[in-house]
Amino acid sequence: MSLGPVVPKPLDGSVRFFSVAYLPTYVATVFVLLLVWAGAPGADVSLRRAWRTATGVGAGEAVWIVVGTTVVAVVFQPFQLAVMRLLEGGWPEALGAGPGRALQRRRKARWAARAELEASAGDPSPERVQRAGAAAAALRRRYPLPDHLVRPTALGNVLAALRDTAGREHGWDAAVAWPRLYPVLGDRARAVVDDCRDSLDAAARLCVTNAATALVSTALLLRSGWWLLLALAPAAVAVLAYHGAVQAALTYGDAVRAAFELHRFHLLAALHLPLPDSLQEERTLAEALCLHWRQGLPPPSRYIHPIDPLDSSPTPGT
Repeated sequence: MSLGPVVPKPLDGSVRFFSVAYLPTYVATVFVLLLVWAGAPGADVSLRRAWRTATGVGAGEAVWIVVGTTVVAVVFQPFQLAVMRLLEGGWPEALGAGPGRALQRRRKARWAARAELEASAGDPSPERVQRAGAAAAALRRRYPLPDHLVRPTALGNVLAALRDTAGREHGWDAAVAWPRLYPVLGDRARAVVDDCRDSLDAAARLCVTNAATALVSTALLLRSGWWLLLALAPAAVAVLAYHGAVQAALTYGDAVRAAFELHRFHLLAALHLPLPDSLQEERTLAEALCLHWRQGLPPPSRYIHPIDPLDSSPTPGT
């Protein structure tokens, strides 16, 4: 399961639908239509024929194409979570999850080796220390700490690292705390998180849509000779979009971690719980809350209430 915003603003919802659902679907539809208008499936494919057909499309036909594309985008919008799970590597062992996970563990080990300073090197140079520190930071962003959480894909590991590390140093379990923290974020913080998540979802949808387009194009052009190479275009876009999704996931992870660092006390204030006076006290409180949300254990029993019922900001030690 990937972390994500709970209730986007209405305007963000329309922009999100256009960038995440409609635009990739529209591009795929136009590409496949051009192949059909060019004469696929068949041996006589002509770009000139596709151009003549495209320029001869009437207003009524154009409306039907736009309406049909929009309907397809709307129908497949609820499957965005399934798209993310697919790219995270949520497929059965029989379909290659085991070898993929083994490959990712080897890559994680190489990152870990870069992050370690050799004991026999004596006093390492500042450059080596900086390189090791950068590798350690990249390792924390790209892979979860426990090996059993390693996923079969690079994107899955970036999101697993996010769930493993966001808020962990302060006792929070991001998987259960994030849906409750997100609504109390300020407008600026929520806008940053939403923008990063929209970029991630758009890249993921573009990847899957173009991969499907490549398969459809291959089927249409199997008897068309060298025209079959046209199927490489959406395949290349799918590969680039996947790498873009990994980079977007890294940025999204940084935004979520920053949200925990800056706004976790706002969540405690919204719950009318006393603010902790130390890191250990915070960890104890956060772990108790996460156990309550995750397993139904009793929540913390001490509450504080501001004098003004509209003000939910407690003060430490009260």
